[in-house]
Amino acid sequence: MSGISIAVIIVAVVAVYFVMTYNAFVLLRNRVREAWSDIEVQMKRRYDLIPNLVETVKGYAKHESGTLEKVIQARNMAMAQQGTVADAAKNENVLTGALKSIFALSENYPELKANQNFMELQRELRDTEDKMQAARRFYNGNVLAYNTKTELFPSNVVASFFHFEKQEFFSLGEEDQAAKQPVQVKF
Repeated sequence: MSGISIAVIIVAVVAVYFVMTYNAFVLLRNRVREAWSDIEVQMKRRYDLIPNLVETVKGYAKHESGTLEKVIQARNMAMAQQGTVADAAKNENVLTGALKSIFALSENYPELKANQNFMELQRELRDTEDKMQAARRFYNGNVLAYNTKTELFPSNVVASFFHFEKQEFFSLGEEDQAAKQPVQVKF
């Protein structure tokens, strides 16, 4: 073989590698976007359930308006957020905390706790939370695969050449570090 044919083969192999790696990045980026879309669907479902829950609680806990206002305010902040994944995670964590206060409030009102609408809304929110956890795991798994590919050599050369940027994980905020700690059981 001549030097020219060897050079052509090397250039062809490099070109095929670039094309295959670029296509892999596009595939991974689209999976990350799809996974984020799944999270947004579950967040919307959650946002739609909250006003019904608040209205149900209002009928029983009239003098707990401060708690209810905090839930609505947290919902509105979460819905209005247009920032990064970290901003969305922070707002969602605030909303989760506000929702916990409503369920804690139900302990003080046995008739509310026994209300069929409240129980159904609580079940729907629990189901939505479970689906959000699954969507977060799916999203973070796709982000992990994408970010790993952007960092590994030689695919990182293709990533930097075509401006494939690392993505953020959807994780617990700093204010929820206690949730990451193992549960302590004492007898």
